[in-house]
Amino acid sequence: MFRFIILSLFVFMMQTLVSVQPEADTQYHWPQWRGPLGTGAAPDGNPPVEWSEQKNIRWKTRLSGTGYATPVIWGNDIFVSAAIPPEGGAPAGRSRGRSDAASGKPVKYVVMAVDRTSGKVRWERVAREEAPHEGHHETTTWATSSPITDGERVYAFFGSRGLYCYTIAGDLVWQKDFGDMRIRRAFGEGSSPTLYKDKLIVNWDHEGQSFIAALDAASGKELWRKNRDEGTSWMTPLVVEESGRPQVITSATNRVRSYDLDTGEMLWEGDGLTANVIPSPVAADGIVYVISGHRGSALRAIRLADAKGNIDGSPAVLWSYNQDTPYVPSPLLHKGLLYFLKSNQGILTCVNVATGQPHYSNQRLESIGGIYASPVGVGDRVYFLSRDGNATVIRHGSEYSVLATNTLDDDFDASPVIVGDEIYLRGHQYLYCIANK
Repeated sequence: MFRFIILSLFVFMMQTLVSVQPEADTQYHWPQWRGPLGTGAAPDGNPPVEWSEQKNIRWKTRLSGTGYATPVIWGNDIFVSAAIPPEGGAPAGRSRGRSDAASGKPVKYVVMAVDRTSGKVRWERVAREEAPHEGHHETTTWATSSPITDGERVYAFFGSRGLYCYTIAGDLVWQKDFGDMRIRRAFGEGSSPTLYKDKLIVNWDHEGQSFIAALDAASGKELWRKNRDEGTSWMTPLVVEESGRPQVITSATNRVRSYDLDTGEMLWEGDGLTANVIPSPVAADGIVYVISGHRGSALRAIRLADAKGNIDGSPAVLWSYNQDTPYVPSPLLHKGLLYFLKSNQGILTCVNVATGQPHYSNQRLESIGGIYASPVGVGDRVYFLSRDGNATVIRHGSEYSVLATNTLDDDFDASPVIVGDEIYLRGHQYLYCIANK
């Protein structure tokens, strides 16, 4: 059971890139896996509440290979990463990733651009074809990290298989190899880089020497690197500005830390969270929220203006809430409310971000069983997507109210994406565009 839950982690977290730097015309973009605000919320839009295989499906495209990473969108382009396993590999199931690695047969690591209007694949590139050095868990794939885009370039990360920068047209600009990770119990990789303006941040927590590094986004040149005293984690860093100074927030088992984006200097640190940290931090209005939920529960709200040095026991920690927190899914921060799930289950808590007091907790979501996808929000609604294709839409607010339940004929581990009046869902087999007809 422990193995099953663990690898789910990166399946998602895969999910993975976060920075808080709103762009103009954000209704046309979802540049990272937690959206343009890094919170899981779309700033604007009116997508459908109801859908099925026969209702409100604008298009449905079968994609090459496998991958549970969340797509990203800029304008009319959808960028997706995937992996094509070797022919004749082990059947899907518990031994798949380990058997493929042991066979020594190469896996193709690919990046695709999909036309947002038609759903047709515009280009597909093989970033690398190479046998993996370790296996992965049955619930994940070789492509679990989401791409990132700034509208000029696309960044695709495959962990130990490298980081790749392409133009929007699919031309390779640069690539960088960080070596091989040694992941706990060979569960697989999942953390993604974070893009903030002209810098990429790579967090490399594993069973060897962990580190965090900043790269020049245009050239791939490494700007700084700092060692970290951490074992394997799957979370994606968050970049926020406080008093005009960008800082990189990382949450992990030993410590929660903040680094100066320009120099790598540690700005502050505090107590770590639970084992196997996966969920990404979220932030708004000068407060950052860090959370995890494996073998324990931990959620803390930290005021950035007061965070300096060691923040343990200081006024910087506004409040804590230590129950029913998520293992794999990241939280949703939407209009003053923080939504999060219990472990990997459809059991919901909604917290007032100012006080840390729950409006409701232990609320079971209709039709949602196992869930790795992170919730997303827009306007007056919040969307949840289960692993078996069921979805529940609730009304945003302090009282629990269900608007709709929906079902599709695919399985889902990637998080939903909302751009304008459309929802994009990346399943195990298909990429869906859901829009009112």
